[in-house]
Amino acid sequence: MRTKKITTIGILIALALILSYVESQIPAFVAIPGMKLGLTNIVVLTTLYILDVKSAMLINVIRIIIVAILFGSAMSFAFSFVGGMLSTIVMILLKKSGRMKIIGVSAAGGITHNIGQILTAMVLLGTKAIAWYLPVLWISGIFSGVIIGIIGGLVTARLGKLDQI
Repeated sequence: MRTKKITTIGILIALALILSYVESQIPAFVAIPGMKLGLTNIVVLTTLYILDVKSAMLINVIRIIIVAILFGSAMSFAFSFVGGMLSTIVMILLKKSGRMKIIGVSAAGGITHNIGQILTAMVLLGTKAIAWYLPVLWISGIFSGVIIGIIGGLVTARLGKLDQI
């Protein structure tokens, strides 16, 4: 990996950490537990489009680990890791398929992040009863995914493809 690319990835990880902290300071607009806008996904989504798949996955993994160490717990790590990895994999596959624009890819990522969280809760709590909450999170996942997709699209258009890094 070239020095310029490593530096770019480091800056993007720092940006993802900052956005994660900023998001943690925003009071919930709705009384729906687990609902977040997902600001850090702007970085992952943009990286997927301006750099490459490996960089997007690396940034997301490192961000999840550092945020869990600094601000979270083992439980929050489990929810973030499963949701984050599932959503990143789905976004990678949808982008590669070429069938969706960035907004659709982001919305699908938001939905699958919530699916990952619910699956994690079902395993950790040992119950399927929590599955009723999935439709509520799907609505928030679609909403936040579209917003993040719009922002990610604007950032991506502004930066362009960074193949030369």
